[in-house]
Amino acid sequence: MTATTVPTDLPAPALKPGMDCREAFQAAYENRYTWDQGFPGYRGRCEVTRSGGTATGTFQLGPDLKAHVEGLSDPDLTKAVHNQLWEVAIHRVRRPFTQVHGDNGFVAGDTNAVGMEVIVTGKAAGDRYRIRGNVVTMVHRHIHGQVVTIHTEAVTETGAGYLSRHYRSRYSDPRSGEPLGPEQRFSDVFAPLTTGHWTLRERLIHCDGDEQIFRFPELEPLGASR
Repeated sequence: MTATTVPTDLPAPALKPGMDCREAFQAAYENRYTWDQGFPGYRGRCEVTRSGGTATGTFQLGPDLKAHVEGLSDPDLTKAVHNQLWEVAIHRVRRPFTQVHGDNGFVAGDTNAVGMEVIVTGKAAGDRYRIRGNVVTMVHRHIHGQVVTIHTEAVTETGAGYLSRHYRSRYSDPRSGEPLGPEQRFSDVFAPLTTGHWTLRERLIHCDGDEQIFRFPELEPLGASR
């Protein structure tokens, strides 16, 4: 059963600006929920609701994290479902902290209601985060010539790490800081498979007055008998 917490209710690390905060950031990084090497992959139905209409298909996500979507007559919907599955899977990959951030340094900045600022130095200089408790509440990263800023407002605790439940994101120009598009707001529902691996069951995306809902019912791990 899921338990939702609001990150702003958690204490921020007690570090003064300018202090090294690698340990605090690493604790939050390693508290994210990821799939272990025993992840079997899973399959199920997929439903996409847009502008009052719903389309239904099937999908399979293998242990190699590659998704296959079938049964949707609209190629754009097929691509949209595939993109959502890929985005979920890529964030479940378990990578050691030293592998991802071994060439970076971390310095504490100011603390506000969102959390303590983590200023990145070294290879990824220019990136910033905020953490509150063992939760990363803000991400500000340079990716493919753009900057993506994500604010996490609520999380789902799995007992083996947290999953972002309510969050918002926006891309901007790295030089001017001007938005490159409208803000997107996400609301995710996760639940465990019979193997204990948590997977996305529903995602609502609100953007510029429009809503899309992706649902993934009848989920089962690959290898399970039908």
